[in-house]
Amino acid sequence: MALPPADDLPPLRAVVEAHGLAPRKALGQNFLFDLNLTAKIARSAGPLDGFTVFEIGPGPGGLTRALLAQGAERVIAVERDPRCLPILSEISARYPGRLEVVEGDALETDLAARARGTPAKIVANLPYNVGTQLLINWLTANPDAPFWTSMTLMFQKEVGQRIVAAPGSNHYGRLGVLAGWLTRSEILFDVPPQAFTPPPKVTSSVVQLTPLAERLACDLDRLERVTHAAFGQRRKMLRQSLKPLGGEALLDRVGIDPTRRAETLSVAEFCALAQAL
Repeated sequence: MALPPADDLPPLRAVVEAHGLAPRKALGQNFLFDLNLTAKIARSAGPLDGFTVFEIGPGPGGLTRALLAQGAERVIAVERDPRCLPILSEISARYPGRLEVVEGDALETDLAARARGTPAKIVANLPYNVGTQLLINWLTANPDAPFWTSMTLMFQKEVGQRIVAAPGSNHYGRLGVLAGWLTRSEILFDVPPQAFTPPPKVTSSVVQLTPLAERLACDLDRLERVTHAAFGQRRKMLRQSLKPLGGEALLDRVGIDPTRRAETLSVAEFCALAQAL
């Protein structure tokens, strides 16, 4: 059953046609016109009242409209494509004082500074070409006191599987260790290619991450060194892949069998190796 319109703005397709806006592959743009789907993503982020909500790459603003209709007190949308700004301006006029549009590259935008100490959530259909790097930036910006209380993000399904992967999985790697150390993560639902314009060649997944209230003691730089070495040669035994970091001597200090491979180690074991460096 179709949901009623979130607002009295024109349908997205009509807005895009009126502004002559076509998705650009170079910007990783795939527009979502289904307002039922954007509303589902906004609802998945949980209560938005009282939060600053960051959105990356809003494009024509389908998800932006859903976030505002869902009750977000303030939405800060970071958009690098100047062609989208007039459309976002129309949405801002519909929701006075609640939408701030930042023209710029999200990779170079300090979201924590813009949150100004208020509780924040990140909700976005991330551009495929920078999604993983953006996530890593937000995870590692301040692990001890993240500025965000949750992230509800859309990635290629393969990336989503890497984020939530458990030891022993083919998808388990550096990203899964980092996310597992800092957050509780889960895939909420998949989005088929035909939901987008233009349709990508892959299925997408909406992933939610929330910071762990308590996490294992670990130094980020050393953890990255260990996982880089271990998964850089994931088919080899740890005594070989970790040789530049001490090899069997390092593994013996932690009590890990040197014949094991990287994908079998838990997050706790990786943290122990990092602390033993």
